[in-house]
Amino acid sequence: MNTDKHGINIDNLDLTVSPKEDFFLYACGGWKKKHPLTPEYSRFGMFDLLRENAREQLKELIVNLSEHEDAKKSGTVAQKVSDLYAMGMDEKKLNEEGAAPLQPILDRIAGADTTKMEELLAWQHLGIGSSFFGSGVGTDAMDSNMNILHIGEVGLGLGDRDFYLEKNERNDEILAAYHKYVRRLMELIGYDEEAQERVWNAVIKLETEFARNKMTREDRRDPRKRYNIMTIDEIRTKFPKFAWDTYFRLLGLKDVDKANFANPAFTEFITTYIPTLTPQEIKDYMTFESVNDATNLLSDDFINASFDFYDRVMSGKEELEPRWKRAMAIPNSMLGEAVGKLYVEKYFPEENKEYMIKLVDNLRASLGKHIQALPWMSDETKSKALEKLSTFKVKIGYPDKWKDYSEIKIDPDKSYLENVLEASKWFVKDNYAKMNKPVDKEEWHMTPQTVNAYYNPTTNEVCFPAAILQPPYFDPSADDALNYGAIGVVIGHEMTHGFDDSGRQFDKNGNLAEWWTPEDADRFKSLADRLAEQFDAIEVLPGVNANGRFTLGENIADQGGLRISLTAYLDSIKDSTAQDIDGFSPLQRFYIAYANVWADNIRDEEILLRTKTDPHSIGMLRTNATLRNIDQFHEAFDINEGDPMWRKKEERIVIW
Repeated sequence: MNTDKHGINIDNLDLTVSPKEDFFLYACGGWKKKHPLTPEYSRFGMFDLLRENAREQLKELIVNLSEHEDAKKSGTVAQKVSDLYAMGMDEKKLNEEGAAPLQPILDRIAGADTTKMEELLAWQHLGIGSSFFGSGVGTDAMDSNMNILHIGEVGLGLGDRDFYLEKNERNDEILAAYHKYVRRLMELIGYDEEAQERVWNAVIKLETEFARNKMTREDRRDPRKRYNIMTIDEIRTKFPKFAWDTYFRLLGLKDVDKANFANPAFTEFITTYIPTLTPQEIKDYMTFESVNDATNLLSDDFINASFDFYDRVMSGKEELEPRWKRAMAIPNSMLGEAVGKLYVEKYFPEENKEYMIKLVDNLRASLGKHIQALPWMSDETKSKALEKLSTFKVKIGYPDKWKDYSEIKIDPDKSYLENVLEASKWFVKDNYAKMNKPVDKEEWHMTPQTVNAYYNPTTNEVCFPAAILQPPYFDPSADDALNYGAIGVVIGHEMTHGFDDSGRQFDKNGNLAEWWTPEDADRFKSLADRLAEQFDAIEVLPGVNANGRFTLGENIADQGGLRISLTAYLDSIKDSTAQDIDGFSPLQRFYIAYANVWADNIRDEEILLRTKTDPHSIGMLRTNATLRNIDQFHEAFDINEGDPMWRKKEERIVIW
């Protein structure tokens, strides 16, 4: 081991806390004290710190672009990015315009013939919004080489069905605030008090019915429940109250022969429910949705109304983030790969990619060892699991081919909203054009400047964008134990997603197919159920428990990532003598680095919101609850029976 490489940042620790009592506070308490929550955040963690670093880098890129000669040439990337950013920064113009940019949309809804809902929804679903249900093109889960049309459920203004259906004091507060918010938006577009209340009545009536008929968040995690292919004849027969042929034709979709329905029961409900609504209820609901979707592109009145409800009430934030961050988010997402290309050229050294390739190879070999050693899996299933692992596609840093945005026009003479909606229409049409065509498996589903990573089951790939490859997650100047404990676990985490409760149902080719023996599938489910029960039993706030079933996939991946990365680290140092650094052993440094990945401060409101809407456990649980299942962790910190971090050996769940 290179002794010139640095060890852990001691300042991140809180040495007044014993690692045997609360490892998260021990490893992250110093960091938490150094990074108290500011009014802008409902949660601020190490992930958020990296994202802030990336945002500062992007700000410098985008601001400097405006001074480039290309920014003055219509149609260039520099012109599009610079003009979009300038529109978001033009507070004076946005405030002068008020609700005016919305008027064409509101007029279209107001004048609609609601007996022809297919025409109204096709217009709206082409980049304006997704009222009543959604449609889009994506991979056929049972033929992963081909794209097909998918029909999905409607979204909800409150995000999750439980806010409408569970009666408790907190939900009552949220509904009261939602009522105030809906009325405020309608006030801003000129509705009087009677009309504001009428819109609220329509919104809460419809969304409550939607909530009753939507899948639970736990069921949505099951890919088999979301896969329901129907031929066009079956679609016409099963949902006869909606003119599908008209809807598809107006979307520009020719020769639709089949589609996948994420929840046929919801589609059956919605197509029979719409005809029972009055024209006014339909128009009021769609009007609110259109305004709500556009708030971040309008005047400060709209932005402040949205902040007061979604950020202050729902998440506990106290202060709106600065305008430059909000303005930058639009070109950064809408022209993401164009911005990403600039980001990579300036901030991503090629040696980082080479280092990552080596790490990924080591992690892949380690996961293979773990699969071969599993006591609960048969040789037959192990063989197929190893096949799947060997075919993992790995994407690191940035795509080999960049997305072409040349057809997107940004016109500074048009409103901010109009420009974004025109681009949105392009993205929707671009997506629909992929129907019944081969899947482009080289396409990326995150931009290079995104601080995150993913596993895609239908392409059987793991992807690590450039922006996550920065300290402290990834630091070539750090001791290997730190890199394996941080980015190594992230790599192992994404690989394990290929074998979690959802990912395991896809084969090596990315098809939804049963490749496990029934006995092995049952043994996996038994272990997964026990892991879910562990998290279910944890109280995250007084009277509020974690949802172990909803977070199961991420919890399996956390545990797998930890075990796999440790094996890879130990294999990497087997021919050398690993030394203590600053009094910490290699294993101690590994686990402290892991905990530091999840260091954060978080508001109670955000914990409640994430418990209902986020499939990831909160940082404290990703650390303490997961580590208590790891034998080597107990050994590294001499944790014994009676210590709060202790878990009986027979109760430790080991899946991968």
